[in-house]
Amino acid sequence: MTDASATAPRRPGEQALTALGLGAPALDPADASPHSFPGGGRWRTEVPSCEGPEALAVVLKEASRLDVPVHRISQGSGVWMLTDAEITEMVEATAERDIELCLFTGPRGTWDIGGSTRTDSHGAGLRARGHDAVAGCVEDAVRATELGVKCLLVADEGVLWTLHRARAAGILPADTTLKVSALVGPVNPASFAVHERLGADSINVPSDLTLTHLTEIRRVSAAPMDMYIEAPDDLGGYVRMYEVAELIRRGAPVYLKFGLAKAPGIYPYGHHLREVALATAKERVRRGRLALDLLARHGADAGMAPLGSRLPGDLRRFDIPS
Repeated sequence: MTDASATAPRRPGEQALTALGLGAPALDPADASPHSFPGGGRWRTEVPSCEGPEALAVVLKEASRLDVPVHRISQGSGVWMLTDAEITEMVEATAERDIELCLFTGPRGTWDIGGSTRTDSHGAGLRARGHDAVAGCVEDAVRATELGVKCLLVADEGVLWTLHRARAAGILPADTTLKVSALVGPVNPASFAVHERLGADSINVPSDLTLTHLTEIRRVSAAPMDMYIEAPDDLGGYVRMYEVAELIRRGAPVYLKFGLAKAPGIYPYGHHLREVALATAKERVRRGRLALDLLARHGADAGMAPLGSRLPGDLRRFDIPS
């Protein structure tokens, strides 16, 4: 879809700097993304690292208190780290508010016995090592969707392709959406397009991509992009708060992810990490409020997708070999 409202009304510090003779060059309309979400809107919000029902309750309460619109809640530890009752509670709480819930699938190389991930090269990273790891991801996907989860987070191209085929074959519900993790996110237009063709409905790009990189990606694909406005330390710790309006202008349709730098890691989550998980969940919502306030201050907060909107599964319907 296209949207003509692709320029931000005001850039940070623009009026003051212009008065001092330090004004920036005019924005190039050719840099702007012409795309929007199905159903309208150029940006949505996501609160990541919500690791269970208790953290979810904190996020929902804080979002209501601070008036932060939430389109998607995502979890990072994995389906296997939640009981059926916990998943059901999260599904019901998010469904009640028309918020999309996304849970991570299965085994990852960084958590199994593979030593290469602990070397300086990090080996194969989070990818699923071997048949059994792929099988574990599929098991998680089937279990989660049977309990009502509509969005699955993946960190392996083979798992993505397998789940895409499973969706087409009816093993997973047709309206299941597949989201690519920031931990394996593509860094160029060609790799972004590859993930799209493997079945990704939403693709998390690394937070260190330049604005030019986003424009380059948008010239080849309209697939929704996810991007941390503030990234956790293990993803670089980048804080791009003042670039939010330009990230939307260049990258739409985009999910604005409110991460948290300088926070302890909580994956895989357990109750021994309860206090930090709840505190960081609350602060992520506050970071979201700060980002939205900046957008409003710059007059660039128009174009938010309607609350309750979600991606249709398998947006692009590429042919799957039999």
